[in-house]
Amino acid sequence: MLFWIITGCLTLLVVATLIRALVRGGQDARPAAAYDLDVYRDQLKEVERDLERGVITPADGERALTEVSRRILAADAALQRANDRTTRGRSGPIIAALTAVALIGGTFAIYLQLGAPGYGDLALADRIEAAQILRAERPSQDTAEASVPPSPPVDAAPDYVALVERLREAVATRPDDLQGLTLLSQSEARLGNYAAAHAAKARVIELKGGAATAQDFSEYADLMILAAGGYVSPQAEQVLERTLAMDPRDGAARYYYGLMMAQTGRPDTALRLWDQLLREGPEDAPWIAPIDAQMDDMAMRAGVDYARPSIGAGRGPTQDQIDAASEMSPAEQMEMIQGMVAGLSDRLATEGGPVEDWAQLISALGVLGERDQAKAIFENAMEVFGDDLTAVDILNRTADRVGLQ
Repeated sequence: MLFWIITGCLTLLVVATLIRALVRGGQDARPAAAYDLDVYRDQLKEVERDLERGVITPADGERALTEVSRRILAADAALQRANDRTTRGRSGPIIAALTAVALIGGTFAIYLQLGAPGYGDLALADRIEAAQILRAERPSQDTAEASVPPSPPVDAAPDYVALVERLREAVATRPDDLQGLTLLSQSEARLGNYAAAHAAKARVIELKGGAATAQDFSEYADLMILAAGGYVSPQAEQVLERTLAMDPRDGAARYYYGLMMAQTGRPDTALRLWDQLLREGPEDAPWIAPIDAQMDDMAMRAGVDYARPSIGAGRGPTQDQIDAASEMSPAEQMEMIQGMVAGLSDRLATEGGPVEDWAQLISALGVLGERDQAKAIFENAMEVFGDDLTAVDILNRTADRVGLQ
């Protein structure tokens, strides 16, 4: 509230100063005819004094008085015309009113667009702390689902709806039917019943146990987020972390993890994750379109002058490189891997990149036996991602896997 009071007072002060200048700016200005009139009147008085003193003859004085009087009449007429024009063209109050409206309204509109009403000017550490609090205190999955308004029914064929209803009944009588639950989860999702779909998917994962794949968890998180109207709850976040622990390259999980970071006050992390996904592509990946639509806003929120990369520009080896590597000798393959590792290391040193790239580099160096360099890269990455608990966890697990810890 104090911010608005100070801002309002300053705005009113500026507007008042401008209005005063506009309204009174022309009041003290005199037309040129007024100065001429003053001169001619002084000349008239001078001629009269010369006549009294006898300096000039009466005839010369009469002629001078006549000429000066004529000039006075002409200057007075010009002065009247100038005053009439000033009166008719005086638009100071109108301009002042328009200026006040433009200044106050325009300033408010620009601030709403670029500023953050009600949000203090915080240091980076305070912003990170605020984001962590927001992340820790955000609503649960059940709360989020309860707040989502009912969606209109999906236009599905009556026969399909009837089949899904029979499937529900069958699964209710056979709760351990893995195939039936898998089909039910897919069918509920097609009908837009995402809450029922993710409940069935949870049961699928439970029945699979240790055989559940990263794809299973990724699909489970996707259904949870859709059921919450696009909101990433703490429960969905846990599923995403499980997915990324099993497959750090899962595109859907990385997209949703970036979305979660954006929703909890870390657009900088979201921008970094999504930039990597854009570079990797491919263009027809389901997460490319939503990322592409949000990147400008995310860059603005992160305060970054962002240059959008070409989709699918790539960070790792191309398919042609992979195909060529299969025909190489072991020595040639090792040389190729070393070259790619060197390129990745140079890019991360100059451009930076997401934590998955750092983990990939650490793993590759570990495989190549470059333990000292792998450890140096790991320590550097820990400095870069020290405030991101998920990134730190990925780095620690990578270091454990290659024997750095």
